[in-house]
Amino acid sequence: MKSLVYHGNGCTVYDSNGQIVYRIDNYNIKRSKEVHLMDSNGKVLFSIRNRKVPVFGHWDGYKWSYDGVTSKEIPWFQVKKIHNVRKGDNVNYYNVILGCNSEASCYNIILATRSIKIMNHQGRLVAEVKQKQASSGVLFGDDVLTLVVEPHVDHSLVMALVTVCGLIHHKI
Repeated sequence: MKSLVYHGNGCTVYDSNGQIVYRIDNYNIKRSKEVHLMDSNGKVLFSIRNRKVPVFGHWDGYKWSYDGVTSKEIPWFQVKKIHNVRKGDNVNYYNVILGCNSEASCYNIILATRSIKIMNHQGRLVAEVKQKQASSGVLFGDDVLTLVVEPHVDHSLVMALVTVCGLIHHKI
């Protein structure tokens, strides 16, 4: 959860070989209302914006499209908290709608204190984030995480959803 930009707010994602895969920075302030998910070359993949409205806020994700000359943002997903789920256990549930114009839920996010689970519409686990653990069993710091994504799942979308969770927890 450390930024590549000196005194920046964001995080860097490495693969199992230690290579940078994604980075998230807002170049502004922590708890920003907008952040950008970029690839290792700094090309923006998603912009994520907090849409606070009274009582029920949500997060909008915009995928960036490049045609060689210009770039544009395309509405891609929306994350909303599910409010009628049992309380307790410090677990929150979020609904992910792809396309932003549909009411069909495509993914659900289970956001706990120390883990994130992303489930598809059939209830199958497609990605999980938890605190990284050494082979000896010792846990790394709470800002060092491990992400496991099932095959045939869009990694950049999963990373965008994980970014939303970081924003919800005020980690970015």
